[in-house]
Amino acid sequence: MSLNLAFKALSDPTRRKILDLLKNKDLTAGEIAEHFNMTKPSISRHLHLLKQADLVWDERKGQYIIYSLNTTVFQDLMKWVLQFQNKED
Repeated sequence: MSLNLAFKALSDPTRRKILDLLKNKDLTAGEIAEHFNMTKPSISRHLHLLKQADLVWDERKGQYIIYSLNTTVFQDLMKWVLQFQNKED
């Protein structure tokens, strides 16, 4: 996992909303696109960046690609952030 890619992906509000949608259930790109007022190619670009950061997985099921959260990466991110919580001066 690249922390840089993960933080870059998380820096965009559209990608954060996509992650919020996926926390409820796995969705196709079309189902994700229904929640936005942008073109499907734009949504695909956001999904591609989330995949590069390993924040989402995709799986082909017939003619559809289903997207789901990769919770392992979120656990790794939280471990990294929480290491700063217990620092003593």
